[in-house]
Amino acid sequence: MKKKQCVDQIDRLIEFNFPPQRIISLVPSQTELLFDLGLGERVVGITRFCVHPMEWLHAKKKIGGTKKFHMDAIDALQPDLIVGNKEENYEEGINQLAARYPVWMSNIASWESAMEMIRALGDLVDESRKAEGLVKEIRRRFEHARLFSPAKTLYLIWKNPWMAAGKNTFIDTLISKIGLVNALHTERYPEISLEEIKELSPEIILLSSEPFPFQQKHVAELQDLLSATKIILVDGEMFSWYGSRLLKAPDYFSTLRI
Repeated sequence: MKKKQCVDQIDRLIEFNFPPQRIISLVPSQTELLFDLGLGERVVGITRFCVHPMEWLHAKKKIGGTKKFHMDAIDALQPDLIVGNKEENYEEGINQLAARYPVWMSNIASWESAMEMIRALGDLVDESRKAEGLVKEIRRRFEHARLFSPAKTLYLIWKNPWMAAGKNTFIDTLISKIGLVNALHTERYPEISLEEIKELSPEIILLSSEPFPFQQKHVAELQDLLSATKIILVDGEMFSWYGSRLLKAPDYFSTLRI
């Protein structure tokens, strides 16, 4: 098996067996992408949060969570490639793995970086043609996606403390992609008080299903404070997953009553 070198999305040079035959994915959205690239038995390990596809959830070895890896489980699988993400994984664990295995890291905050990740992952696993086909189909579906009126929108991801998705996030990218306007100008995922939420006067608040599982009771809690704001529970996977789940996102967005 020949060796191949490439630079990942955090500008690290990695060398790995090509094509890799024992792959571990540390990121749910990239796990689903590997499935849609047709990797089958070549993926040997995933996290407990990798819920798509369902058949892999039950069949693949679990190596812990995205923020806490079980190093002994990873060592037992003897991977020849590990795929992670700068935001979703933790630096200490990634550094430990990179000292022993080829670790390719994505870094997604924009539309183009997501498209580049799909192509790059296709190149890594020798499925470039399939990856390019996915990119073209995702672009096509978004070109025909329903656009909303540019309403001032706050996207909440956590409670106690309240946290929101700001600029320089993929969530912000998708909010803009469907015509909405992020109410936050702060970058990343700032904590935000109820008083600050009221001061922002968002026209729409989107309550994500992940990482905090917002429910109808949280809609009611916020609605008492913001009677004029439309508050909606949304599928967080559709707003934050940057792999092949993007194929499903436009149809999902068309169902939202915004």
